[in-house]
Amino acid sequence: MKKIFTYFKPYKWQSLLGPLFKLFEATFELLVPIVVGLIVDKGLGARVLGGYPNANKGYIAGMCGVLAAFGLLGLLFSVVAQYFAARTATGVSAGLRRDLFKKIQSLSYKDLDRLGSATLLTRMTSDVDRLQTGVNLGLRLFLRSPFIVFGAVLTACFIDPSFFGVFALTVVALAIVVYAVMFACMPLYKKSQERLDEALLSTRENLAGARVIRAFCKEGEEEKLFSQRNERLNKSRKFVDAIAAITNPLTCVIVNLGVIALLWTGAIKVNAGTLTQGQVLALYNLMSQILIELIKLANLIVTVTKAAACGKRIQAVLDLEPSLKDGGGERQETSEKPFIRFEHVSVKYNDEADPALEGVDFFAERGETVGVIGGTGSGKTTLVNLLPRFYDVNDGGVFVDGQNVKSAVIKDLRERIGVVPQKAQLFKGSIRENLLWGKTTATDEELWQALKIAQAEEFVKEKGGLDAPVEQGGKNFSGGQKQRLTIARALVRKPEILILDDSSSALDYATDACLRREIKNLKTTTFIVSQRVSSVRHADKIIVLDDGKTAGVGTHDELLETSSVYREIYLSQSKEGGAI
Repeated sequence: MKKIFTYFKPYKWQSLLGPLFKLFEATFELLVPIVVGLIVDKGLGARVLGGYPNANKGYIAGMCGVLAAFGLLGLLFSVVAQYFAARTATGVSAGLRRDLFKKIQSLSYKDLDRLGSATLLTRMTSDVDRLQTGVNLGLRLFLRSPFIVFGAVLTACFIDPSFFGVFALTVVALAIVVYAVMFACMPLYKKSQERLDEALLSTRENLAGARVIRAFCKEGEEEKLFSQRNERLNKSRKFVDAIAAITNPLTCVIVNLGVIALLWTGAIKVNAGTLTQGQVLALYNLMSQILIELIKLANLIVTVTKAAACGKRIQAVLDLEPSLKDGGGERQETSEKPFIRFEHVSVKYNDEADPALEGVDFFAERGETVGVIGGTGSGKTTLVNLLPRFYDVNDGGVFVDGQNVKSAVIKDLRERIGVVPQKAQLFKGSIRENLLWGKTTATDEELWQALKIAQAEEFVKEKGGLDAPVEQGGKNFSGGQKQRLTIARALVRKPEILILDDSSSALDYATDACLRREIKNLKTTTFIVSQRVSSVRHADKIIVLDDGKTAGVGTHDELLETSSVYREIYLSQSKEGGAI
């Protein structure tokens, strides 16, 4: 939690002033029982024949005015304290969300795969919200409630020191109950939040894959899976809430026993003439204040316990060291050949997994088109993801322009590369805004040029031009249109290396052929990942992958002679009537 406390530094004065004003309010509240006791003893006088003939109305009115003043001042101090507490809580949560988002942006693909999007979303939303609530309530009540409790005990001693034992014993018993509940609940709340991660994962997967679920009539199975996860969450929450719920009844029982002892002793003393009725009333009100404040404190501790558990989960993400470290090496202009080189490259997604790539060797010259083909799961996407260093190699090295990508500045490396991923992802806004991701300073002429090369110019004009709207996820475009727009976005950058990761799967053969021809004319080094032989057959070099290993490197004609894997792919697509 130490790192979380650093977010309070910009709000250190608010963090001090909030509790301070609450203590001012609490001071006036402690004075109220004494004033009420004085009204009874001095204002009303002795009760005779059902009335108070000797009542001092002027004194009563004056003391009522004092109570009203206490109430107004208490309200003012409470509002000021709430302002400072709320400002601190919202500021801390805003800073946490900002840095959490920044941390997520710094994580590698490997880190994101390990954590999972549902877990990160819970940290950004539910956990931060609970922490904000805990900070807000903590600043307002964490000092106020103990101050009133101990202040009530001291005030009771001022009225009659013999009552110290009753008050002290009550407070100690209540403190034991509250802290026992707190320490029991803290690990349980953490486990409960983990159950929430599982439920949110089901929700997210169902929302993202709604069409697939309906197409395969899997609604029933998904409902059953969600019900199981939701039931685990429900049981976890019920168990911890049941423990927390014990707090209020136990505190009430303890305080009521204290009240009984107080009234019993007070009645004896009043009868003996050593204590007045007003003083007994004041003592009773002080005991009631202790009850109220300790119930508040118990609920506060439950809230703070939840906030602390959430804070630890948030800090776990903030403390996470990205698995990719920026090399920081300056780019050296060189004419070294080959331009791109893979040397004995092996990759594992985790230590226990089988290699996704193993012993891969090849090179590519500037301006060459390199095709990457192989069966599903053969490692095609993994291979091209090594160039922009989305993943790190476990063995061997990947070199661009003679420099190992591990030693390069990641931002500089990726600015030289245009990536079109398998899943065409567009963002809400306009076509122009999406294309400018490639190059923020691009002119309209450059945008239209990229659209023309990507075979997207015609439908963009039909949609209304560059300022045509793009809905969330690009759902107002077809699959092929989204692919062409993402290709155009990469081309706007005018990259030295262009990676097309199965990015023409939704295009017809004629459009795909036109696209490849236009890209060939750019003279950029292009990697085309595809399942189609037709998409890679005219490449200068084709890398054939089989179960993570190189099954052939060469031209189309060479591979037909030397690679049985490539020949099998080619023949299977020929028999299916593919345009190869």
